[in-house]
Amino acid sequence: MKKLNLFIIKSYLGPLSMTFFISLFILVMQFLWKYVDDMVGKGLETPVLAELLFYATLQVVPMALPLAILLASLMTFGNLGENYELTAIKAAGISLPRTMKPLIYITIFISIAAFWFSNNVLPYANLKLYSLLYDVKQAKPELEIKEQIFYDGFENFRIKIDHKDKETNLLHNIMIYDHRDRFNKNTNVTLADSGRLQVSADKRNMVLTLLDGVRYDEKQGENNKRLRDRDLQKFRRDVFKEQIALIDLQGMNFDRTDENLFANYDRMKNLNQLTHDIDSFNIQRNQYVQRLTKTSENFYFQTARYAARRNKQENSALTFIDSAKVENPDTLFAGLTIHQKKMALEGALRKARDNKNQMDEEKRHIIAQDSKIRKHTIELHRKFTLSFACFIFFFIGAPLGAIIRKGGLGMPVVISVLFFIVYYIIDTMGAKMAREGIWPVYQGMWLSSTVLLPLGIFLTYKSATDSTLLNADAYIIFFQKLFKREKFDLTNRLDNKEDIKTD
Repeated sequence: MKKLNLFIIKSYLGPLSMTFFISLFILVMQFLWKYVDDMVGKGLETPVLAELLFYATLQVVPMALPLAILLASLMTFGNLGENYELTAIKAAGISLPRTMKPLIYITIFISIAAFWFSNNVLPYANLKLYSLLYDVKQAKPELEIKEQIFYDGFENFRIKIDHKDKETNLLHNIMIYDHRDRFNKNTNVTLADSGRLQVSADKRNMVLTLLDGVRYDEKQGENNKRLRDRDLQKFRRDVFKEQIALIDLQGMNFDRTDENLFANYDRMKNLNQLTHDIDSFNIQRNQYVQRLTKTSENFYFQTARYAARRNKQENSALTFIDSAKVENPDTLFAGLTIHQKKMALEGALRKARDNKNQMDEEKRHIIAQDSKIRKHTIELHRKFTLSFACFIFFFIGAPLGAIIRKGGLGMPVVISVLFFIVYYIIDTMGAKMAREGIWPVYQGMWLSSTVLLPLGIFLTYKSATDSTLLNADAYIIFFQKLFKREKFDLTNRLDNKEDIKTD
């Protein structure tokens, strides 16, 4: 039995390692494809790119691990079934669950390791990755000006070009707005037929060389900026053959930001930090709710307290509704003049709007706290759903491989990708529903596991009972018998019709 266990383990660990690194590679490539526009043209050094790829690799491990377990278990038992080794094991009196036993222990160990990784390593990797991505996005490119679009990468300047020659790096039909005068932002415009943009040798300035252009400058008076006051306006028009401008690049290089600025996000926290912050957010939310309740009570019972104070009855909050002491409001309103009625309605409407604005402001604080609580709770559940997904995918892949009996990277890859796509779609939909507050968080985060768990139990049962659920030969034989029977019935009906005609 020990030799059989070692044989099963060796057959499983090889495909697991291979599929894990293949999955990592594919997901990292997908990450690079997603952020390639933010990294191209930044002049990033090799150590920065290597650090970015390293943390990106750690960040996609939670997605690569379940896929690797599904594919490896499917390949392992598919190879055993295709080579009739699984048949020999069953002939020796060893059931499929007993064959899967050593791999179940390995899967449990991987699930525990996955939880430890998501609780300790993943928050640190997310902190490093997102802070580094933020710095990469903030680093301004040297030549990132696009055609027919105003570029605002340079402080206090807006630049638009019609065409850019990629061979000579020559810019055509240039328009530049100078916004250094914050009171008159659109009074300084430069138009040029062509130009060239280059970085100075010390990389501190951007050298903009303009050819065959004109510069319009309008200086308005400080005391009166109306255009009809021509005596206070100063217009200037400069025509030039060549003009060189220096643009300061200070703050446009790649600089690292303090990582503590990102430490308060939910993805950068472990289980203890998430639990602590959720409790803190709940306390703050309760305070906002109490303040909203008190504010609404003040609005509704303000007249009551005013009447109680006038009657020196502070404990009587509803004195104003006593019909014996207060006249009917409709009677009071009917006795007013038209102007007084209009003033009274406008005042009531204004007061109602003010009260609504104050209550909406309090509600916005509550909604913000609810959003923080949901995001942190989602991240808390995600640390457990990763481990459980690894466990479920093993009980889907192993029995499915024993049923289809196809090894290699052909059929197992296709089936694994289909199952993983279904899992990813369900998990994404559940997380979105939980994040938006449509569903409770636990329902949204455990939706994918709830859907796939019965499937794993069903497949394990079918494989343990030697079911022909996914055996292609069984379906071919079934349809052959079905068509053969239909053909036989059709022949009998035709013979009967011929006999009737003969009679």
